[in-house]
Amino acid sequence: MRVATYASHSALQILKGAKGEGFETIAFGNPRVKPLYTRYFPVADYFIEGTYPEERLLELNAVVIPTGSFVAHLGIELVEKMRVPYYGNKEVLKWESDRNLERKWLERAKLRLPRVYDDPDEIDGSVIVKPFGAGGGKGYFLAKSPGDFWKKAERLGIRDKEDLGRVQIQEYVLGVPVYPHYFYSKLNRELELMSIDLRYESNADAIGRIPAKEQLDLEINTNYTVVGNIPLVLRESLLIDIIEAGERTVKAAEEIMGGLWGPFCLEGVFTEELEFVVFEISARIVAGTNPFVHGSPYSWLRYDEPVSTGRRIAMELKQGLEEDRLDEILT
Repeated sequence: MRVATYASHSALQILKGAKGEGFETIAFGNPRVKPLYTRYFPVADYFIEGTYPEERLLELNAVVIPTGSFVAHLGIELVEKMRVPYYGNKEVLKWESDRNLERKWLERAKLRLPRVYDDPDEIDGSVIVKPFGAGGGKGYFLAKSPGDFWKKAERLGIRDKEDLGRVQIQEYVLGVPVYPHYFYSKLNRELELMSIDLRYESNADAIGRIPAKEQLDLEINTNYTVVGNIPLVLRESLLIDIIEAGERTVKAAEEIMGGLWGPFCLEGVFTEELEFVVFEISARIVAGTNPFVHGSPYSWLRYDEPVSTGRRIAMELKQGLEEDRLDEILT
């Protein structure tokens, strides 16, 4: 068995972790990036050109580790039909990508969520508007009134209420953004907190370098496209809130979609009152785990050796092989 992933997003970490556990590795994707995975950072034993070279992956006895880039490039329908073994529960994808289903899931987990506005004409405070699907924050915008919403929504091609099915309008909750990364072991039935990050977003984070008056004069439209990730160590008294939120999310997934296993991330903020408010979930490995190729303070506390999320995936696959239980974690 070989470990394969799409050559983008968090592939370096996934492949490095797999090699650390003794697996041969495969990267596939755009030929332009081949040197990144075979020469500059030699983590791929094989590089295959193509978005999803199914026949070659089957020949190499590959297991695909999904990332946000892989799902975005193939689309959910194709991922659901792929014949190459896939680590995780494919049923999760439709719950993650549809913000209405996602909200039902998180409500079932009894998480504190922002208010959602079904009608933009009811906006009575600051909101953040999010297109459906995993896009790394692309297309997000803030609005403060119905008029402000309709003016800015034109950027997404939204001109009337018939187009509203493409976005979700959320209350903008003021707080410190926090992105905890979890790993749920289906084989051991244990949740692990792997790491936590902050996201560096353009131009939301760069805009603070421009004086307020000039921001107004320039009429800058805020953009939340993620360009990088910053490690975060959370105040210790808040860790139990993070862990309990993860536990409830896994339990809710077992009740409604057959389970959530492997890596995932709850994306939210801590408010001034130190309440963890969750605005969405990424039900796969997130790029925010990339600063932790050599592990995080939390993985060190658990393992006392360098364990990234990518390596933790490989450890689960290795355990599945040794215990003849791969059928429990591959779909």
